[in-house]
Amino acid sequence: MDETRYTPGPGVGHETSDVNIWAIGKFGIALVAVCVISIVLLFGLMKFFQMQEETSVANTVNPLKEFPSPQLQQTPVVDLKTIRAEENQILDSYAWVDQKKGVVRIPIDQAIEILAKRGLPARAQSGVQAGDGDVSVPTASGEGIKPSPEGQGK
Repeated sequence: MDETRYTPGPGVGHETSDVNIWAIGKFGIALVAVCVISIVLLFGLMKFFQMQEETSVANTVNPLKEFPSPQLQQTPVVDLKTIRAEENQILDSYAWVDQKKGVVRIPIDQAIEILAKRGLPARAQSGVQAGDGDVSVPTASGEGIKPSPEGQGK
């Protein structure tokens, strides 16, 4: 048997050199330098804008003196809390609505309890007795009475 030895051709095989550490190190140093320079420039720009703002604050206009009514709210959160406190006081207190007619306002929690006990008022059905077997169905002109099949023989 003829033993021939396999020899790879040029360009075939494994790498014989390693990664260039100096090139990667230089790139890392340059990247860090660019980041540091960028941060320094950003802080400088921030200081510049802060100085500009401080000088412009002295030249601001007082809207209460310069503009006619209606004006924007100066304290919207406080105003909203005041309005809600007034509404809650109305909802949680007794007062006369019309003393001559005997109409009073009661706290809303008590009104809900009374309504739950008594129920809502219902409309009275005209001409229909309970147990007639007639069913009220809507029609084009309003509510109409349609007799059920059991109720037709009565």
